[in-house]
Amino acid sequence: MPAKSLDFDSVDNADTLIAEFCGISSKYYIREFRRLDDEARFRFSFNWAASIFGSSWYGIRGLWAYFWVALVLELATLTQICKGWFGSLGAEELARAESIAQIAAVRTKQAAEAATAGAENADRLAAAAHSLQDNAEKAYVAAEKITAGGAYYLFGGLIILLLIKIVIGFSANWSLERQYMKWRADKTVTSRISSLNVIAVVSLVSVVYGVTIINISRLTGLSYLEVFPFSRPLNVNTSRFLDHLFDNIAVYGSSFFGGITAGLRYLIDGVDTLLVGTPWPVVMALVLLAAYRSSGPRVAIFTAAALAYLGLFGFWEKAMVTVSLLGTAAFLCVLFGVPLGIWCGKNKRVYVTVRPVLDLMQTMPAFVYLIPVIAFFGIGRPPGVVATIIFGLPPVVRLTALGIQGVPASIKEAAVAFGASRWFVMTKVELPLAMPSIMAGINQTILMCLSMVVIASLIGAKGLGEDVLVALQFAAKGQGVLAGLAILFCAMILDRLVQGKSTHN
Repeated sequence: MPAKSLDFDSVDNADTLIAEFCGISSKYYIREFRRLDDEARFRFSFNWAASIFGSSWYGIRGLWAYFWVALVLELATLTQICKGWFGSLGAEELARAESIAQIAAVRTKQAAEAATAGAENADRLAAAAHSLQDNAEKAYVAAEKITAGGAYYLFGGLIILLLIKIVIGFSANWSLERQYMKWRADKTVTSRISSLNVIAVVSLVSVVYGVTIINISRLTGLSYLEVFPFSRPLNVNTSRFLDHLFDNIAVYGSSFFGGITAGLRYLIDGVDTLLVGTPWPVVMALVLLAAYRSSGPRVAIFTAAALAYLGLFGFWEKAMVTVSLLGTAAFLCVLFGVPLGIWCGKNKRVYVTVRPVLDLMQTMPAFVYLIPVIAFFGIGRPPGVVATIIFGLPPVVRLTALGIQGVPASIKEAAVAFGASRWFVMTKVELPLAMPSIMAGINQTILMCLSMVVIASLIGAKGLGEDVLVALQFAAKGQGVLAGLAILFCAMILDRLVQGKSTHN
């Protein structure tokens, strides 16, 4: 029940306000609002106009949140009703049955001709024709059953529509009273019924319902309602333009992209030398020591078990290759992402400019931006790092900016009042206070980079993702699960190392 704030000490004033808010049928709403305001017990109130007109009533009254919900529900039930009334539910199955029957007739004719000629395959043709005839009969029976189910669609939809109308009728006055309460505090809230609003709502509902009924009834000449009209020349010409654009960028920027590739390869080789070239006992001991120092003995024991799994199942070297790829990508994400996030946190205009780019990087499917990566950088591990950076950079930028923006202004003002410089405020005040958010961003970036391992293996990044990819290609379920667990353990170890200290303390 809504909070009761109707001022009925001044009855005339309350009635005047309700009449001003409602406009049409003000006497009815004055009476109903009074009933709903009775705090002694819960009161039922049914609005017949809202029940009959449904979503249109909500829209005319300006209750847009209720309008869209009611419209979607009514449209769903209308679709079900139209399918039961107009739709040929068994049309697809009937077409399939007719197709099978035609093939069976051809096979029957061929079998008869083969039997007349005394051919050796006459019996096989006759058996095939008989089997096809049986399948056609089963398809006809299935089509009849589906078609007979149209009545269930029709009556089920009508019952659901009736229930929706009842719910709308009971909730209408409650929702309008809540709107009235908001209007009393803020006169900009929609009130009364405007002619423009009525025309807009009625037109929208009529078009939506009319198009839905016409489409489902499958009237001739309106096939474009089912298939969106498209221009094949536009598609082909745009694709060719993009091909030429990528080719030209790759040719004229070959030295630039080649330099980036060489730098990434040098960095990856350095990390490989550290992880793969170093004896495994040394690497394991250093990782266990880091886990113990950052998170304590429990995490160190788990890390030891996970590393043992990688070694015993033959994933040690590939895991180190994966970590080197991940480490390179994560290092570059942090190197460029944290300063960019600080800049975005301090400058709203910069953040407004950068945010759409981050949205694009984070929401575009990875397989899509692998195409320009291959076009500009080729295949191998450096392009895999580039693709991983694109996918993993947004979290650290967003959370760093969020952490900087979350530093209280009073603390910064106090530091400035004591004579602190801008550099001192940023390094000694803002960054320490924003560090939890920054660390969360770094953690998310590392995990998102690791999630790109399998996708990056498609362009020659190797590592554990290569084993998963091979398992997918050859349906090697067991090997795929083992490689997936190896990736999981790498992710958990890295997560504990990065975030373990804060959670342990």
